[in-house]
Amino acid sequence: MPGVSAPDEAARLPLPRSRLRRLAGAVNVGIVGTGFGQRVVAPAFAGIDGCRVVDVVSPRDRDAALALASRADVDLVSIHSPPFLHAEHVRAALAAGKAVLCDKPFTPDVATSEALAGEAVTAGVVHLVNFEFRYHPVRRLLRDLVHGGALGDVQHVTWVHVSSGSRVPLRAYGWLFDARRGGGWIGAWASHAVDTVRFCLGEVVAARGWPRTDVTTRPDADGALRECSAEDSLVASLTLENGATVAIDSTFAAAVSVPPRLTVVGTEGAVDIVGDARATLHRPGGLTEPLEVPRVAMGGDRHGAPMRAWAAAVCDIVTSGEVPDDAPTFADGYACDVVLSALR
Repeated sequence: MPGVSAPDEAARLPLPRSRLRRLAGAVNVGIVGTGFGQRVVAPAFAGIDGCRVVDVVSPRDRDAALALASRADVDLVSIHSPPFLHAEHVRAALAAGKAVLCDKPFTPDVATSEALAGEAVTAGVVHLVNFEFRYHPVRRLLRDLVHGGALGDVQHVTWVHVSSGSRVPLRAYGWLFDARRGGGWIGAWASHAVDTVRFCLGEVVAARGWPRTDVTTRPDADGALRECSAEDSLVASLTLENGATVAIDSTFAAAVSVPPRLTVVGTEGAVDIVGDARATLHRPGGLTEPLEVPRVAMGGDRHGAPMRAWAAAVCDIVTSGEVPDDAPTFADGYACDVVLSALR
């Protein structure tokens, strides 16, 4: 199994807090992205006291997207453009000295991700990656169980995620199905999975993936049939630094969706998580204990609730200049991209 090189140590270093600018008053957010950015991110920020969305611009309008960072009424640039545009938009924000939140996957290639992580530290600004599922209650529960020792040492992990999201109904061809533009299920979903593994279970030291494309052609916006060069399914194997193994099987091109299932087995017990709200702790001797997962209003998008919690945390970070250890920074985006590269 291919090894995963550790991120450059400089990219791991936390930004000295003394160099972060504290912000007085409301946080003014400028958003690049009229898909996920407009549908999920903008309402999340708009619903926070002390936060104001001043504009949402399309990444197709290059001039407007790049100009957003230099506007005097923007404190935070929130980037939700296609991955192949991330680097240009991030660099515009860094050059303007603005705090920046970049969606995942951070960039389509490891070298660019590493460079941006270093440039952000040099710029001395808040720099975060949009791993909003760190703020989902069930993943916080998993992290607490593991870090609190409830499972003992983690040994085996299985994660099955089967979705019909791109097949029923058939989603039209776009950048998501074009590998050259950073599309594919590895970036769209496995990025979240890898970050959850790193956040809750430990660092990944080896990874191998078997991607495939189940739906090989799709009609574009004009009805012309296009070949899909990006994967829509993935089987993956990860090894953690303590020797634990992680087996992943996932797709968003299935005929039907079934509730995702994540099982973590340790030396003292196991936890079985089904969907977003059901978790069961298994103890030696056949003892089981249903765990309480805090209920949150998910709305029409499963990203909605964690995004609202994460957006509130982002605003606090930008206001205070204090970056907590559990906040995903560009260093985390880079570390994730190292693993994603091995899966491809």
